[in-house]
Amino acid sequence: MEIIVQKFGGTSLATESKREQVVEKISRAKRSGYSPVVVVSAIGRKGDPYATDTLLSLIDSNNGNLSKRDNDILLSCGELISGSVITAMLNKKGLDPVLLTGGQAGLITSNDFSDAKIIEICTDKLTEFLQKGKTVVVAGFQGMTKDGEITTLGRGGSDTTAAALGVALDAQMVEIYTDVNGIKTADPRIVEDAKTLEAVTYTEICQLAHEGAKVIHPRAVEIAMKHNLPLKVKCTFSDEEGTVVTSKGRLQENSLEINDYRLITGITSIPNITQLKVDTSYIKEGKGIELKIFKAMALADISLDFINVTPYYIMFTVKQGDTEKAVDVLENMDLTPEVRKGCAKVAAIGAGMAGTPGVMASIVEALTKEGVNILQSADSHTTIWCLVNNKDMEKAVRALHKQFKLNA
Repeated sequence: MEIIVQKFGGTSLATESKREQVVEKISRAKRSGYSPVVVVSAIGRKGDPYATDTLLSLIDSNNGNLSKRDNDILLSCGELISGSVITAMLNKKGLDPVLLTGGQAGLITSNDFSDAKIIEICTDKLTEFLQKGKTVVVAGFQGMTKDGEITTLGRGGSDTTAAALGVALDAQMVEIYTDVNGIKTADPRIVEDAKTLEAVTYTEICQLAHEGAKVIHPRAVEIAMKHNLPLKVKCTFSDEEGTVVTSKGRLQENSLEINDYRLITGITSIPNITQLKVDTSYIKEGKGIELKIFKAMALADISLDFINVTPYYIMFTVKQGDTEKAVDVLENMDLTPEVRKGCAKVAAIGAGMAGTPGVMASIVEALTKEGVNILQSADSHTTIWCLVNNKDMEKAVRALHKQFKLNA
């Protein structure tokens, strides 16, 4: 029995005509000899009747207040509705489907409501249905604690469901279906000639996902990478091959191999970031102030990025929505930060840059030509980040995409 996991996002399920194309993808897998396990997200996006954000708005619009536990029960309904609709359509096609909640599918999670972690998967029921020739439909984004409480897995949780089930079932592959035809070299809304990548490594796609590419959730990639499970990102509405994600950037030997000369794989961007700079040069007995600041931010549940620590100042960024809270934390420590709102993070990502000289020089050259000021920078072995003004973000993305010839 060759199992394939197919995950369909909300935009793939938004209308009846789109759902018909989803059913055809499942039927095709069945005709090809696979035993498909279908993972579904909630239907559509905010504003659509059964989307996750729409369900949340039902409470917010009535000034309601649910505990995280009760909120998870509400949010789990979206995937159950879409799963029921797809199951009915598959039944009409004679594909003998069965619908399972996350808990029924064997996903046992921690009790961290709204952001639960999968700690165990019991596949007995799922395997039994597959052996009977059933087409199994699983509600994504959700699981169950050991004592029977419904939980949700956080944003992008359906991707996580698909990857975890793929590993647990020893699937041949996990296919992530979305409304784009694979992983792009940049956001096509910013770069019109962004190219679809045939293959990327787990490390590259994980970094792309963390830095703003929203095609697949990084937690799902991390699960697949740990167990060397091939992923494929495809479009529900076309027959294009999409993008393969594996440890070596290829599906099998001599197929879809990444070119050694590819220096940069993609350019990503995240807008609406605030830069905070704290002058520590005047602080008497300033040793240890870094630890105090970072501990205070952690206690306030503020995530930091772009961290620079010198003997004279500490600089970091926060999400724009956390600005006032971060400033309050610092002022309560008798610190007066310099605050620069309206920033954006632009990243050049590629496994090929490790150990290659001149990459930063090329980035600076491209941005300088376009008059883009670099406010701060950082790097790792696969990524170089630049902080720029929000107004320059799209210009910077296009400049770097062109500089590294990513449309070639």
